[in-house]
Amino acid sequence: MKNHALLISFCLLIGCNRLTKPKFDAAAEEQAIRAVFTAQQIAWNNGDLEGFMEGYWKSDSLQFMSLRGINHGWQETLEGYQKGYPDRAAMGTLSFDILQITPLSTTHFIVMGRYHLTRSGGNLDGAFTLIFKKVNQKWVAIYDHTC
Repeated sequence: MKNHALLISFCLLIGCNRLTKPKFDAAAEEQAIRAVFTAQQIAWNNGDLEGFMEGYWKSDSLQFMSLRGINHGWQETLEGYQKGYPDRAAMGTLSFDILQITPLSTTHFIVMGRYHLTRSGGNLDGAFTLIFKKVNQKWVAIYDHTC
């Protein structure tokens, strides 16, 4: 009788856990990450670097590496963008080609892709690898390696 009660309690516990624990939907999370890129592209093409930076983790722990060097933190990364793209002509028109989005866990994804800047002074193309983390229910890039 005691074992029977334990078995029932265990089954109830598992059943309740399934009801309270949200199911991970990788496809939905991937769509949310793609939406970050869409918002960044719109902000960039409107000349809004701070809006573009909304896709990044607003933390001193953000890491950004490019051919211009390594930036640590959100503010330093923003300043690097401001220095490298001082006006709309330098910014051009941005487009992304997302090649692969891979879940690493329920809170981390890795994204590989390419970017293209169309500019009157010469186009710019490159590739990137970003690590995204879900922070406060929002997907943000915590690491960016762009070349």
